[in-house]
Amino acid sequence: MAEREQDSTVNQDQCAKQVESGNIQGDEQTPDKQMSDVMSGSSLLAPEAVKSPQPQPRPRPKKAPELPIFECKNWLIHQHYIRKEYELCKSLIKEELQESQGMCEYAIYVQALIMRQEGNIQESLELFQTCSLLNPQSVENLKQVARSLFLLGKHKSAIDVYNEASKMNMKDWEIFHNLGVCHLFLKEYPKAKENLKLAIQYSRHEVSFQMLARVYLLEHDVDMALDIYKRAVEFSPENPDLLTNLGLLYLQTGQFQRAFEHLGNALTYDPVHVKAIMAAGSMMQSHGDFDVALTKYRVAAASTPESAPLWNNIAMCFFGKKKYVAAISCLKRAVYLAPFDWKVQYNLGLVHLTMQQYASAFHYLSAAINIRPKMGELYMLLAGWLQQTHCTCM
Repeated sequence: MAEREQDSTVNQDQCAKQVESGNIQGDEQTPDKQMSDVMSGSSLLAPEAVKSPQPQPRPRPKKAPELPIFECKNWLIHQHYIRKEYELCKSLIKEELQESQGMCEYAIYVQALIMRQEGNIQESLELFQTCSLLNPQSVENLKQVARSLFLLGKHKSAIDVYNEASKMNMKDWEIFHNLGVCHLFLKEYPKAKENLKLAIQYSRHEVSFQMLARVYLLEHDVDMALDIYKRAVEFSPENPDLLTNLGLLYLQTGQFQRAFEHLGNALTYDPVHVKAIMAAGSMMQSHGDFDVALTKYRVAAASTPESAPLWNNIAMCFFGKKKYVAAISCLKRAVYLAPFDWKVQYNLGLVHLTMQQYASAFHYLSAAINIRPKMGELYMLLAGWLQQTHCTCM
């Protein structure tokens, strides 16, 4: 025991000397190292570390509201509908209505839209009315009910439904536009103008401008119609329909230069716009430039080969060039496409009268008079036929 105590004393003395001389292997405690140890809590002499505050548990996000089971396939119905996959859409709607016992509003709504596109207007009306019963606060359901009534020709009933919808949404331009159209068909022009102006006030659309100008034209107020189309062109300067209609109004009022400018602008934005081509071609034709007019008509014929007015104009170009057989051929085609167009019958009578084919001329002139008995030009041409044939009795 005495020897062990002596050895331990010797060892302690040796360790103390080695510490003083720096011969012990290990980490050197430099000031920077000590500071880092203190900061990290690794020093043996560091005070007891301060307990950091426990992080507060994050609030759990609210769970999304669970949809009723019969509303879960609405997205799939919508996808099939916008892709025009109507058969798949109808089969899916049928399954959905069976599962929901006829309480799925969106499925009924889409089914009604499909019915309307297929021409079943009455069935679509009944389905839209069902949607309105399921959700009486929906403006869209009421608008669709009114639309179906309008397509069925029940304009007064449609007006009542639109008025009810306007109480729910006072600034819906579509409601006031459709109200104006309904009043237009009922020939209530002041109310039609009032509602169409409100529609333009809430939201400007080309179709509202066109309908308002149409009302003024029905009232024979060409100046106001011109003003409306000017405002429409300022709002939408690249719309070929608006430019064409404005050009036609200028043509009607005898302002040929402005008419030609607007028709040219319309053809700039849409080179195959048939209405603009017909108007520009007729202007050239009236000035005797038949070859240029035929060039224009050739472009239109590629787009609308079954247009009776187009073949009538082509025929009269050939008539102006004294190619009577070609003119009769084109007019016969126009008669086939539009047998009750008095202008085509009149032109056929004129060409046959020029070719001294009096029997055919009388046939077509009589047909034109039966269609339009109050047109004085027809009787004038028939009188010319009587003079040529020296006939004293009818």
